[in-house]
Amino acid sequence: QVQLVESGGGSVQIEGSLRLSCAVSGNIYNSYSMAWFRRAPGKEREGVAAIGPNDDTYYADSVKGRFTISRDKNNRALWLQMNNLKTEDSAIYYCAASRGPKFIPSWYLESNKYDFWGQGAQVTVSS
Repeated sequence: QVQLVESGGGSVQIEGSLRLSCAVSGNIYNSYSMAWFRRAPGKEREGVAAIGPNDDTYYADSVKGRFTISRDKNNRALWLQMNNLKTEDSAIYYCAASRGPKFIPSWYLESNKYDFWGQGAQVTVSS
């Protein structure tokens, strides 16, 4: 089992920045893929950013150039740096981990490919 705990959420004004963290514990391996998802009120959960076993990264079009995903070399921490935030970025953000198998690029932002989830962290962007 893998446990994921998010932190770093909060309230920020538009064009501000936040950095989300995800603490990882349990039986996780470097072969796991990791990702951030979000769910806004009244909307479905969507993939935001993902990082594969070889540190290849994938982003939703809506956050490219503004968000950066990274992790430590032992897969014990995952981060999401969010810059130039917009009101539409307001959501609950979830950290997720996947055992695999090896993904094709289009899979990285699909929630059904992930096995373990954190409880979520609220991000609110206001004007």
